[in-house]
Amino acid sequence: MIPPFDAERPYRLNPSVALRPEPFGALAYHFGNRRLSFLKAPELVELVCRLERHLSVTEALAEVPGRRRDASLRALASLAAADMIIPQ
Repeated sequence: MIPPFDAERPYRLNPSVALRPEPFGALAYHFGNRRLSFLKAPELVELVCRLERHLSVTEALAEVPGRRRDASLRALASLAAADMIIPQ
């Protein structure tokens, strides 16, 4: 069972996930559950890649421009629900 998404916790890219850069952002493929996700913005790819350097998702989102924070938070919650990112 996947724990509920908590932006106050630290997250990281699941080690079972590979990111393939694309002009629109990246494709994320989970080798365990064989799911494919589209990261539709290069900024989201950068955010996912640097998540593990922060003490929480909220802290990582502080580096995202204010107008993009809500969308980024929703995208991260969706990636967590798909097991693409996991709590540290």
